[in-house]
Amino acid sequence: MNKKDLSERDICTKFINPAIQKAGWDMRKQVREEVSFTDGRIIVQGNLHTRGQRKRADYILYHKPNSPIAIIEAKDNKKSVGSGMQQALEYAEILQVPFVFTSNGDSFVFHDTTGLTGDIEKELKLDEFPSPEYLWELYLRYQNIESPEAVEIVEQDYFLDISGMNPRYYQQNAVNRSVEAIAKNQNRILLVMATGTGKTYTAFNIIWRLWKGQVKKRILFLADRNALLTQTKNGDFSPFGNDIMHIIKNRKIDKSYQIYFALYQGLTGNDESKNAYKEFSRDFFDLVVIDECHRGSSSEASAWREVLDYFSSATQIGLTATPKETKDISNIAYFGKPVYTYSLKQGIDDGFLAPYKVVRVSTNVDEGWRPTKGLKDKYGNEIEDRIYNLKDYDRSLAIDERTQLVAQRITEYLKGTDRFSKTIVFCTDIDHANRMRIALINENADLVAKHKHYVVKITGDDEVGKRELDNFTDVEESFPVIATTSKMLTTGIDTKMVKIVVLEANIGSMTEFKQIIGRGTRIREAEGKVYFTIMDFRKATNHFADPDFDGDPVQIYEPEPDEPVVPPVEDDEVVIDGDNWPDGEEPNYPEGDTPNIDIDGTPDTPKKYYVNNIKVSVAHERVQYYGKDGKLITESLKDYTKENLNKQFGSLDDFLLRWNSTEKKDELFRELAEHGVLLEALRQEVGKDLDDFDLICHIAFDQPPLTRKERADNVRKRNYFAKYGAVAQQVLNSLLVKYENEGISSIEQGSVLKVRPLNELGSPVELVRAFGKRPDFEKAIQELEHEIYKTGS
Repeated sequence: MNKKDLSERDICTKFINPAIQKAGWDMRKQVREEVSFTDGRIIVQGNLHTRGQRKRADYILYHKPNSPIAIIEAKDNKKSVGSGMQQALEYAEILQVPFVFTSNGDSFVFHDTTGLTGDIEKELKLDEFPSPEYLWELYLRYQNIESPEAVEIVEQDYFLDISGMNPRYYQQNAVNRSVEAIAKNQNRILLVMATGTGKTYTAFNIIWRLWKGQVKKRILFLADRNALLTQTKNGDFSPFGNDIMHIIKNRKIDKSYQIYFALYQGLTGNDESKNAYKEFSRDFFDLVVIDECHRGSSSEASAWREVLDYFSSATQIGLTATPKETKDISNIAYFGKPVYTYSLKQGIDDGFLAPYKVVRVSTNVDEGWRPTKGLKDKYGNEIEDRIYNLKDYDRSLAIDERTQLVAQRITEYLKGTDRFSKTIVFCTDIDHANRMRIALINENADLVAKHKHYVVKITGDDEVGKRELDNFTDVEESFPVIATTSKMLTTGIDTKMVKIVVLEANIGSMTEFKQIIGRGTRIREAEGKVYFTIMDFRKATNHFADPDFDGDPVQIYEPEPDEPVVPPVEDDEVVIDGDNWPDGEEPNYPEGDTPNIDIDGTPDTPKKYYVNNIKVSVAHERVQYYGKDGKLITESLKDYTKENLNKQFGSLDDFLLRWNSTEKKDELFRELAEHGVLLEALRQEVGKDLDDFDLICHIAFDQPPLTRKERADNVRKRNYFAKYGAVAQQVLNSLLVKYENEGISSIEQGSVLKVRPLNELGSPVELVRAFGKRPDFEKAIQELEHEIYKTGS
């Protein structure tokens, strides 16, 4: 047996597997082969999409299930033993494992990130592969986990889900880093995970391991929405069983349970007698988990913070997609630096979160509108003479025509795509949400007549809307389709099927912006939800250019020792501390405003002017896509494709070489799609019935294009078929017609002889026999392709 002739898979089977088995690794429990740990980024162009390449490790080695400690990258024996190390190190960094091996079947190259074995990188003989016990001991030393008690904590098993559901790699990272931190007596822990990446499921796995090992016996899970508590208890946390879980309601405390769920505002109040949390002793809870911890617990002046201070002896874990860092409010100052961060960009790149495209619409009044002298609004109030712009609209001045135009554009987009796409319209306040609801009802009167809840307002003051919230978030429910809101849907609500997020509110806070964008990031591939659209009428998507967008949270908490800590209220965000909101929802007045008082505090001046008969039109509209590099594509799809093709192929000759050497063109098309080139989307923009070959050559290399019909006619003119018998000529003619109608991929399919019109000429065996043997038939197909792409007539 010549080792050089073996495939990579043969090298794994014959050399690597025996080596790791001999070292004591359990191939069934501790070793996984060919592990795809991402789903492949979704690439969107036009209304089409494809998946990019998954990240795949040849081997991942585990101390215990869901506790990876090493990876192995395998290569065939034609390559050197250390080949592939760079890629392996990249995967190891993502998976957060310190031990990396490569092998070509001759030996191993061992890269030890810990540095505890001496040289960082060295070669090992096949029979020198380290045992699982040895690597685990090194790992514990590397993590400074050495006491028996600490080791016992990190070795506690995950929940064994008989349904087969396992944590994704980033959830494993988050769980393992959190448990390790607790094993090292860290009592304040921050996890930053993008919306839609399963923070609650991650929290369950952390709590399960700590509770099962009797490390944390009584746990409090804090949230700020009633819907979240029920959803958490009955969903991800259901394996605990109802006997030990309890949701605290109406400030009634029962101390006989082990796992408690509560609203911040359900435990606190302005009146000391309403501070229900004080019925527990300070040391009652061993662990407190704070969901959406950016919502107020990080502010020292917050009444919600009082709960955390009261239970200060407990380990506290903060969960957030958007850590809040301002001069006076800091998650990091309270919890410390995140033990793990998984960002929106990472989630999209991995294919676990939906990418987005952006439709930016501006109107002729967005840059400024000034009332004529003495102009009065609809209710007879004289409008203050100044220039109004986007910051004013629907907060201090409402223009009916602008609201109607926004509703028209939303409706036009729905009509052009899918009128039953779940849509959230974020408005400035509740009054604006109500006016937008009316405008959208009028624009969609045909559907509203059939389905009364096609458009609803979901805000804290609307009982009907709040009742419809469950239907809006339910994947199985078709209605409501459009929800207008202000603050209520910005955070914590699991809107899996939302395909359109409309920004019709001024969003100054990066925290709020990320939360709002997160409403669309869930993927439901089976139901057709693979990307979402952001319609921006307020220039809010300028936040994408902000360095803080999806960057690491930065600690900027720097008050002087004698400086009072007063939490600021941002102009687009309301913070109400200690207020007992009904059902844990928002107060029944427009967020960010004080009822009946204008910005100057003068009761007699209208809080908002309402005007109409203003000419409003679209000034500019632009569609942008989320590109493969994680940035919005601002150039045309044609220019973007040309740029990507030129990166792939330096010249026309390079492309021709690749085209001619690729037996199945679908393989090439899939590779191009993974690099952001979707030919169907491009063909829609170019608007021509070009062959894929010509489409690429025309766009990337400025070659004169031919249609498939023109290429097929050129083949016919050359009388290429004359050398074959009658049946073979019929087969080739039919294949040429199939190419003309469907493209080159259609005649390369193995089943082409089984479908019309070929199957009407005879059985596959009979048709192949017309050419001789199978290799003769395959050669004829290759010659046909050569004739199709031959230059000249």
